[in-house]
Amino acid sequence: MIELFYWPTPNGHKITMFLEEAGLDYRISPVNIGAGDQFKPDFLKIAPNNRMPAIIDHAPADGGAPVSLFESGAILLYLAEKTGKFLSADLRQRFETIQWLMWQMGGLGPMLGQNHHFNRYAPEKIDYAINRYVNETNRLYGVLNKQLDGRDYIAGDYSIADMACYPWIVPHEIQGQKLEDFPHLKRWFEGIAARPATIEAYAKGKAIATPTAMTDEMKKVLFGQTAPAA
Repeated sequence: MIELFYWPTPNGHKITMFLEEAGLDYRISPVNIGAGDQFKPDFLKIAPNNRMPAIIDHAPADGGAPVSLFESGAILLYLAEKTGKFLSADLRQRFETIQWLMWQMGGLGPMLGQNHHFNRYAPEKIDYAINRYVNETNRLYGVLNKQLDGRDYIAGDYSIADMACYPWIVPHEIQGQKLEDFPHLKRWFEGIAARPATIEAYAKGKAIATPTAMTDEMKKVLFGQTAPAA
């Protein structure tokens, strides 16, 4: 059984999408990041970067002690290895998938996260910062759109690369993007949105927390931490 430490954010949705697609037995332990649950000592034991998601696999493949992991990309790779699903055994396709997973972890997620921050949460609107990250978001959408020209999924078959990228495209309107400007990405996005596992994963997120306006106190928790919090 997989214990998932989760809150319904793009990085959290990646893992529920995989778990639903793979049909793995799992239990969600909510980590309310607006309330500071990610800084609790018990959580920091498995996620020292004080970020969710994290997992504990209570039945690892080697039959040994439970395995705990943090970082959504590492979790996706682990679950793909555990199940033999959504990561090809073929050398070339496997590493094409991994490189696009790394692209999401190193580029798409961080840049779109900064877009969200300066567009929605920053205490003052800084035009340079907003334009910088909206433009970079647009560039990354273009990269993904080009990759999807002539193919159903990012790296051939449906894979952990698609699961990693999709949740970051969901808030495209907030990011200042129109899917109509990226026809291949739009087709891909709509196809993944219609998958039963995607629908179920997002329904579970809504059951845990509905979007609310971010208070000043929540902003302090999320954006005001320094080294002592770790």
